[in-house]
Amino acid sequence: MNVVLTRRKLLKNVGVALAAIPIVVVSRFASAATNAAIRTQLKYQAKPENGNSCASCLEFIPGKTEHDLGGCKVIPDDDEISPDGYCTAWNTM
Repeated sequence: MNVVLTRRKLLKNVGVALAAIPIVVVSRFASAATNAAIRTQLKYQAKPENGNSCASCLEFIPGKTEHDLGGCKVIPDDDEISPDGYCTAWNTM
């Protein structure tokens, strides 16, 4: 009888775990944020301008790799800044 109860608990726990997978995956992507108001103010664009890009700006906070989206000290609460992007706050000083 204990084997049946253990098997039931196991199946129940596996079912709960499988049901939770989509929630975990969605919440991982839901954490990304943009600050549209400041992006507009600074005329942010996802492409370089005159050879200047976010990757070469002192305000840029790189992502995990050199090609991943990162952040910017000038655009708070935004973690979707492209290293190939550009805005009017670009600086190297």
